[in-house]
Amino acid sequence: MSKPAIDQLRERIRAAVITAGDPGYDEARAVHNGMFDKHPSALILAEQVADVIAGVNFARDAGLELAVRGGGHSVPGFSTTDGGVVIDLARMRGVHVDPAARTARVWGGATWGDFNYAAHAYGLATTGGIISTTGVAGLTLGGGIGYLARSYGLSIDNLRSADVVTADGRALVASEKENTDLFWALRGGGGNFGVVTSFEFELHPVADIYAGIFLYELDYAADLLRFFRDFIQGAPEAYGAFPAFQVAPPLEFIPANRVGDTFCAAIVCWSGGVDQGARAMEPFRDVAPVTAELAAPMPYPALNAAFDALYPKGMRNYWKGSFVTALPDAAIAEHVTHGAAVPDVSATMHLYPINGACHRVGPDETAFAYRDATFAQVIVAAWNDKALDADRIGWVRGYHQALAPYLEAGGYVNFMSHDDDARVTDNYRGHYRRLAEIKRSYDPGNLFRLNQNIRPAG
Repeated sequence: MSKPAIDQLRERIRAAVITAGDPGYDEARAVHNGMFDKHPSALILAEQVADVIAGVNFARDAGLELAVRGGGHSVPGFSTTDGGVVIDLARMRGVHVDPAARTARVWGGATWGDFNYAAHAYGLATTGGIISTTGVAGLTLGGGIGYLARSYGLSIDNLRSADVVTADGRALVASEKENTDLFWALRGGGGNFGVVTSFEFELHPVADIYAGIFLYELDYAADLLRFFRDFIQGAPEAYGAFPAFQVAPPLEFIPANRVGDTFCAAIVCWSGGVDQGARAMEPFRDVAPVTAELAAPMPYPALNAAFDALYPKGMRNYWKGSFVTALPDAAIAEHVTHGAAVPDVSATMHLYPINGACHRVGPDETAFAYRDATFAQVIVAAWNDKALDADRIGWVRGYHQALAPYLEAGGYVNFMSHDDDARVTDNYRGHYRRLAEIKRSYDPGNLFRLNQNIRPAG
């Protein structure tokens, strides 16, 4: 980008604009996934909606690629660009809680850690993710799967309104009463339709929960997966739980001589009252002998942040995700084979349940297309050494391909990688055509294309 163009941008905007050679440029351009080392022409460190409007108008008029960054956790690197413009919302992190109405207004750059900190002060929460450094915006726009989903639905099921800057520079409100087509699309359609500068969520009375982390020997992996498959279908909705494969990290509850060994695991969240929590953990102790466990009441934000250290900013990441309707014994056998080969402490497989309250929302009420699925599966590798790229990516792909006969065609858009473009229509099933029509209404030039992209109809 030429200096006159940068000067014009700086004249239009009060927010800081950082370009190559400016102090802090390398820090500002870094994203969570270290596989993406891109060099934007300009990064706009937005502080208010007017900055976002100016940034959108500038990128559109200059014909530059536009990346929108909330938490910066995009696995495919969509929150950065080579040569284009980044609108970084990290300075827009405010959270305002209305305890009487049980709602929260959350700015577009907030993380779930920010959200949980603010809401917990009032003994309230809503469905967020599994890692607290994840941005509220990106996770919500993709659907929002987390510990509280079986109790209170997906993040989008708790969304009451959103403030959006569209491709033509307008600031709109989307809700059940205003711009209803846009509101429908935002709830699962990703970042295709504009920059969401704030979200209004419904909150629920969740303060302390009872959490359990249980590690079992790999010999019991099939037993655990069969138990979980059957148990979670009729379990009380206060259970948020998922099975995993995990290399043991150096934590106090894990015997020192077992750190670095591979286990199958169950992570359990009970939000039905801490007085019932100890009993709620019993089924996970009964399924198989437990090698190590941590089971205790804790603040909900503590559980949401429990795994942050395993996924620090800058690690290289590659993921594969798919929805799962049924988990037959043949699929479990493939999990046992490939999950046992998990290569690092920051690599895993998680199988998140999306039944319970998630299934009480109709299949056409939001853009989230897999209301009939039972699980959202994700296979994750995260590592530091670039020389390991082929090995780690190969493990993820091999695991995913082995399970392909048992997976739905589409997956949760927040679990997609940079090579999953061909799956976009499958991710949205029959909703894709309607989403493409809405895209044409609000972004006919496809300015917002750094995402699991829905192309404008026609």
